[in-house]
Amino acid sequence: MSGDAVGRVDAQRDGPAPEPAAPEPAALPEVAVPAVPVPGETVPPLPPATTSLGAMGILRVGGFLVLYLNSAAVFLGVMAQAIARGWLAFELTGSNAALGGILLAFGVALLLATPWGGVAADRLPKRLVLQLSVLLLAVSSAWIGLAVVFDVIAYWMLLGASVLQAVGFALFGPARMAFLAELVPRTAMPQAVGLLLVNAEVSRVLGPALAGVVIGAVAWGIEAIFLFSAALAVVGVLLTTALPPGRRVAEASGRSPLGELADGLHYVRRHPELGPLVCCGIGVTMLGMPYLAFMPTISSDLFGLGSVGYGILSATSAVGGVAAGLVLGRSGARVGRTRVFVGAGAVFGLAVCLLAIAPNAYVAVVVLLAVGAAMLAFQTSNQSQLLDLADSEYHGRVQGLVMLSFGAFGIAALPLGLLADAVGLRWTLAGMGAGVIAVVAGYAVVHRRRTARNPSRDLD
Repeated sequence: MSGDAVGRVDAQRDGPAPEPAAPEPAALPEVAVPAVPVPGETVPPLPPATTSLGAMGILRVGGFLVLYLNSAAVFLGVMAQAIARGWLAFELTGSNAALGGILLAFGVALLLATPWGGVAADRLPKRLVLQLSVLLLAVSSAWIGLAVVFDVIAYWMLLGASVLQAVGFALFGPARMAFLAELVPRTAMPQAVGLLLVNAEVSRVLGPALAGVVIGAVAWGIEAIFLFSAALAVVGVLLTTALPPGRRVAEASGRSPLGELADGLHYVRRHPELGPLVCCGIGVTMLGMPYLAFMPTISSDLFGLGSVGYGILSATSAVGGVAAGLVLGRSGARVGRTRVFVGAGAVFGLAVCLLAIAPNAYVAVVVLLAVGAAMLAFQTSNQSQLLDLADSEYHGRVQGLVMLSFGAFGIAALPLGLLADAVGLRWTLAGMGAGVIAVVAGYAVVHRRRTARNPSRDLD
């Protein structure tokens, strides 16, 4: 008997066939629920998403929330102890040159160590790099705090602590930014970068204010600020235990650290978009950011406001940065990143020029709001584009190259200061702003030519 016949006999024996079952209801789309960070447990990275998250949505992502809180603790302590270190150096030496020596030690060490921090972020688990960096910051703060407590403090210790802090930052910066690509969706990168930069701007206001109040209120204020900064760094280390390891995506290459550094430089140089972005970011930061070093002179010499005015003007630029970060967090990917990058860079340069000709403090306050807002928008767009364009195994080294500008701008402040003494601060500020505009214009020309040849690569 054939197979079909056997099937008909079985069907007659078993009775009529049952009615087909009703189709199951369509499954509801899964919603990613952020993990709550628990000490000792790791938060899995959020898988890439096609929808953009708002600022508050990113903060609900467990891994990014941990990184955000870690950065808040670290930057608040560092900004507070910067004031205490300067005050202590002046108490020990009574010399303004001693203050410059501390900044120079920090800038040179940061400039030398930052490229290797990028290599470490690519070769080692990023969580481990973050932990080592924050431990260095804790040691540098605790060392000075305890030396003051036991009355053995000396100026050379402040120089050593500055070098340690620079090495800590050289490891911290590239690893922190490279970690973002593993913690948030790709489309949310601009908001995530913006929130981290806003975090730093808020600390730039709160840290010095806290240090000034404590140092002025109690006799043991200086050591208290250093030990408080060390305690915040320890909190930052504990927070990192809730992060995923953050290992590099590619297999180990077998190259030496020097070979990895050379490979990263070659990768940026041969990439048609990364090279111009990195060069423009370094140029704008080196030429424009030294305005921060001139804030005391701007307050006292240009507007006669003294130390109180210095605090107000510094806080004003930070408030502008916070406002820009919040706006960018809401707009997200709806605004072309190249337009933001070029526009913000041009506005930053123009605002520095306007600061040079500000007739009074009221105009200067308005201009500094624009300076702070434009610089944060420029940095946000620059770093988010670099993270988006670079391959994941190069994120650390690319970010390390960008951070070179922050070490270099501290060194550039010295020749610019000499120039200001020779020709005047207003002319120097005007030249700095014009230089920023020229660098951004050069990038815009290069970008336009490149997109004319290959329009599909336009990030707008």
